[in-house]
Amino acid sequence: MKTSRFLTVLAMTAAMASFVSAQKLIVIITPSHDNPFFKTEADVAKASAEKLGYKTLVLSHDDDANKQDQEFDTAIGSKAAAIILDNAGADATIAAVQKAKDAGIPSFLIDREINKTDIAVSQIVSNNYQGATVGGQEFVKLMGEKGDYAEITGLESDTNAGIRSKGFHEIIDQYPNLKLVAQQSANWSQTEAYTKTESVIQAHPDVKGIICGNDTMAMGVIAALKAAGKSKVIVVGFDGSNDVRDSIIAGGIKATVLQTCAYNAELAVAQADKYIKTGSTGKPEKQLTDCVLINSKNAKKLNNFVLAK
Repeated sequence: MKTSRFLTVLAMTAAMASFVSAQKLIVIITPSHDNPFFKTEADVAKASAEKLGYKTLVLSHDDDANKQDQEFDTAIGSKAAAIILDNAGADATIAAVQKAKDAGIPSFLIDREINKTDIAVSQIVSNNYQGATVGGQEFVKLMGEKGDYAEITGLESDTNAGIRSKGFHEIIDQYPNLKLVAQQSANWSQTEAYTKTESVIQAHPDVKGIICGNDTMAMGVIAALKAAGKSKVIVVGFDGSNDVRDSIIAGGIKATVLQTCAYNAELAVAQADKYIKTGSTGKPEKQLTDCVLINSKNAKKLNNFVLAK
């Protein structure tokens, strides 16, 4: 009898927990979904949260800190239980996350860090430095340790852009016969990367390779090279998108570095759920996940930022 009563209470408690979760809102804020990386983050976070019984609101700040502030106001006004965020600037985002914390709403960051600790609950990011050194090593190998090369970097206000560039150069700069002839920012944009590549190959027609801060820019680079009849120029990206996977398989882009953005988004939601229910994630604020080299050997195993075993 006591066992039966205990099981009944346990079932009621579980049902109540599910009901409580169902009444709570998780707001998911990322950069533009035109970039498949950010769309994957948002889609996975949304699916993970809804699977746990939460309502979701998915927003995009388009790398505009002012728009992001407005979206935080929306989350606060909606009395969100948590915010999952890929932010619009390492410094520009600090005030927004603090504002949410002051309103009793915890933030769980993915992909991009902010330049302050103890205001977000979690900052779960790919190990961009480790990934960039992996990409740099592959680039050096593909270049045969010599030749002129260019670098297309990401958004200057994004911490990851600087970290990736630093990681690339930690490896490449060890080889004196590799000469950097151009370094330009394309702000994570495919269109800008196309234009910047046109100017690079006009100024440096003998450039042998171009290393890129993300896959979206790498796609712009390879398109510009193809249009200029320079299909032999070596291109390496960073992210692990399906577009670059397909280019690698077709013999275009030579390699990229996979960020496990789907896993990181799912992990952030799981930690948000635990925090909402218990007041703790049981994890440190800063958490790094390692990146993986993708080239012709394993590209066929990659799909939507997940590498099959």
